[in-house]
Amino acid sequence: MTPEAKLKGKRIAVFVDQLYQEMEVWYPYYRLIEEGAEVHLVGAEAGKTYPSKTGYPAVSAKSYAELNAADYDGVVAPGGFAPDFIRRNPQANEFIAEINRRGKLVAAICHGLWCCCSADVLRGKHCTSFFAIRVDVQNAGGLWEDSEVVVDGNLVSSRKPDDLPAFLRASIAVLAAQ
Repeated sequence: MTPEAKLKGKRIAVFVDQLYQEMEVWYPYYRLIEEGAEVHLVGAEAGKTYPSKTGYPAVSAKSYAELNAADYDGVVAPGGFAPDFIRRNPQANEFIAEINRRGKLVAAICHGLWCCCSADVLRGKHCTSFFAIRVDVQNAGGLWEDSEVVVDGNLVSSRKPDDLPAFLRASIAVLAAQ
């Protein structure tokens, strides 16, 4: 942690499930830690190992059932195929919805915006995602655009791994302003 860490005292949940996109979990995880945040990998089961699309393991520190939105400053939903599993969990959806109601960071990249669709937090919000889920995002009320990063209040979204630097700069800015 650098002396000028912007996120000291912030706590962030990074969601994970099987077939996650490696860079979209680990880049945010370590970048947020580097800025001083306490970051937890969270899955359906605490202590479970979730393999990425290429088999790289991520062990969840907590389960969705253990989370309380009052204890967190934000959530990150990664891409890959993991969001299709994450969004099936009502507790994951409720956590995202409650974080959003509290005006805290909701950050989603690539297919991660599927989690926001299921949490019903996109209505009237400008956002982006991987192009293949554009119609899903629009059907959930999102105002989709093809941009590297889109910030609409507390919602930060990006399209793909190449957008990670912009995604994290924007996410860190939203967190630092809270």
